[in-house]
Amino acid sequence: MEPMHRSVHARGGVITQANPERVTVRTRLPAGILTLDQLRGLGEIAERFGADHVHLTTRQTVEIPHLDPDRIEELARDLEANGTPVGAERHEVVNIVACPGTDRCKYANVETIGLAQELDRRFFGRDLPVKVRITVAGCPNCCNNALLNEIGIIGRIRPIRTPGLCTGCGTCVQYCREQAVTIRNGVCRLDEDRCSLCGMCIHSCPFSLIRAEDRHYLVLVGGMSGRHPTPGRELIRVDSPETVVAVVDRVVYWVYRQARANRLLGEQLDELDFNRFRETIQKEFGDGGLQEP
Repeated sequence: MEPMHRSVHARGGVITQANPERVTVRTRLPAGILTLDQLRGLGEIAERFGADHVHLTTRQTVEIPHLDPDRIEELARDLEANGTPVGAERHEVVNIVACPGTDRCKYANVETIGLAQELDRRFFGRDLPVKVRITVAGCPNCCNNALLNEIGIIGRIRPIRTPGLCTGCGTCVQYCREQAVTIRNGVCRLDEDRCSLCGMCIHSCPFSLIRAEDRHYLVLVGGMSGRHPTPGRELIRVDSPETVVAVVDRVVYWVYRQARANRLLGEQLDELDFNRFRETIQKEFGDGGLQEP
């Protein structure tokens, strides 16, 4: 159900404050992208409704605090007209987060913003038994903590050396954070077990002798931040953003049908027989070379 089809006061983007006579309104900004006109509009709207500042959240949204709840419907109409409608925060799919990806980041392996916007279009505000946070990271550096979300998507690539041409300069060794690359007898060697498929060695090679192969998206489920941070479990690796969207569709439906309310998804994975769900997804989309848990 689209959020705008619900009463404004019932939507998760309207948050009661410690002072119950005031509310905070969270906006919907997929991937944290704002046009300059929308940014100016948010400032004007916040000022018009009595706020003297706004809050940038960890999920790439803007919150307007200390608002009169009696004016929320009027505010919601103005936010909708500005292209920054009321967001989500409760048991639903909340604002989709993405790093800059290949649009700007020199370490990114995949495009992220367009994927996040498509995920937002398909799933934002979907009512579920639990809150579902979706984050897209362009590489395993995971600057936006994709590992700690109910659904995390991480872009990875496999480095392939060009035989006989490596000079053994050692630049890739210095850049590898996993100590997966060594130089032996003037030859660059990769320890596949240590490699995180981040692509740092590819980007760092001054002679472009390491090429990228097997560019893909790793999808994880059940990550948790908060009091007991826990990485999500690997579900599948797929090679296109379209397939990512299809996989996320299956995950969201599985959560809708199987998850129990009032507990984080990551706390329920064993009870929900995640391994069986994983097998079903891999049969449908291919196992992508993941290791068995």
